[in-house]
Amino acid sequence: MRRPRPYMLVLLSLAATALLITSVSRIIAFVHIFGEHAGPALTQREIEAAYNETLSGPKLRQEYVPKIIHQIFHNWKDPNDETLPADWEAIRQTCAKANPDFEYKLWTANSSREFIREHFLYFMNTYDGYRIPVQRIDALRYFLLRHYGGIYMDLDNGCSRDLTPLLYYPSWVTDGGQGTLSNNIIGSRKNHPYWIMMTESLIPWSWKYPFPYFTVHYASGQWFETAIWEKYHAQLPPHPKEEDRIYRIMNDIREGPSVFFTYGRGGSWDSWDNQLFSFIGNRFVPWVGSHILLILFTFCAIIVLLGYRRRFARRAIGYKKIGSRDREMA
Repeated sequence: MRRPRPYMLVLLSLAATALLITSVSRIIAFVHIFGEHAGPALTQREIEAAYNETLSGPKLRQEYVPKIIHQIFHNWKDPNDETLPADWEAIRQTCAKANPDFEYKLWTANSSREFIREHFLYFMNTYDGYRIPVQRIDALRYFLLRHYGGIYMDLDNGCSRDLTPLLYYPSWVTDGGQGTLSNNIIGSRKNHPYWIMMTESLIPWSWKYPFPYFTVHYASGQWFETAIWEKYHAQLPPHPKEEDRIYRIMNDIREGPSVFFTYGRGGSWDSWDNQLFSFIGNRFVPWVGSHILLILFTFCAIIVLLGYRRRFARRAIGYKKIGSRDREMA
């Protein structure tokens, strides 16, 4: 059997690349994490200044976000143990003291599941089917903002001051200034169309990838959030209504110390590949983002080449080249 010509390998590599991009079309959204994100951005200093102007003049601005702080605590070892670790409880108290007029909701494993069952029963199978527990926490925060509105904060985030200035923006996420958007601190009015799109996208995006890192971040976490963010802004009209806008609140250390938030111990979920890809992302992400198609093509070309080498090697086992004497004897 003749070996394929070089141009055939190139064509097969191109076809494999196209197939990869088509069959996993959502990966295209991945490139959005490498550049500046869509949507208006505000620094925390700008938010503070706008609020101070409101206080000094007639109160004309509207509060969109209800005064609710959501936090989630799922004890994966013992779901019935709902006692917060001491350091997280201390951080939580910073928000309670700084925001005494806010309602506080702590969602445990049992109350979270009951919330999904009662209000979003169609999502129950997907919620229970997540193979990595932190995915339930990711999904739950989106449903909580959709149903109740308010501010969601991870348990290792605290409050350095009153959060009222953040209520004047109909919906917002935090942006660290590079890579994906963050979902550790987010806020919204109830039934904002972005969070409806987020929750309605969870089922079709709930793939189980070979690596836990991709399964968490791309099926429900920050890559997923960023991809839906870009999709949402792509379909907004040029001048959307204010209540449909969603802002990026910059939470970048280059902007200076955070005005509203503090940070404590994280690491409730981690894995070996999470550490590996975080290392790669912190050092090589800009290069990878600008060369993503070249990387995909090279990868597919290597796979195709290795496949053909193995195929022909197998066919060659047990055979020898036919010489002139062999042909005469035949």
